[in-house]
Amino acid sequence: MKLKPRDVTLSAVFAVLTAIGAWVSIAVPFTPVPFTLQVFFVVLSGAVLGARRGTLAQVVYVLLGLIGFPVFAGGESGPSVLVGPTGGYLLGFVLAAYVSGRIAEKQHSPSLKYLTAATLVGLMPIYALGEIGLWMWLRTRISVLLMVGVIPFLPGDIIKAIAAGFVASRGQLRRLTDKQVTSTSDKSSASGSVGPTLA
Repeated sequence: MKLKPRDVTLSAVFAVLTAIGAWVSIAVPFTPVPFTLQVFFVVLSGAVLGARRGTLAQVVYVLLGLIGFPVFAGGESGPSVLVGPTGGYLLGFVLAAYVSGRIAEKQHSPSLKYLTAATLVGLMPIYALGEIGLWMWLRTRISVLLMVGVIPFLPGDIIKAIAAGFVASRGQLRRLTDKQVTSTSDKSSASGSVGPTLA
């Protein structure tokens, strides 16, 4: 799929939404990882836009932070964040959007259950890369890493992923996917009508 200006625009919108999710940042005692709303927008970007555009959205988000825009949690920015305790989670965002999108786009009209499964699976790379990043920072045992990087956040992130699956299942957002856009244009061409195409 060749990216069009519309694709880039949609990806940019979700990059901004992810940045907004970072503004809701709550420090959690005993862990350097804050609670944010980013996970919701990360997996939603994949479920709505598909793997390629969802990944682009998160790449744009990370790049904005790297070049100095205060879009990371707590208003932080710069390359130092990537090598800090939360750097692995940021890299996980990119892979999470791809995984969620890859699963979601396997069906033309995915159901609520299917999209929810896609967003829940999308949590896995966030935690996997997040734990790797924490280990490189803390150099401690797995039980401690789980306590500071997974257990406090998992219940909330599961709720956010389920909510993202629900939002992604709404018809208005599903029309943003490539297959549905293509399907609509094909119907219009086949009918030869200048009027609206009925679903």
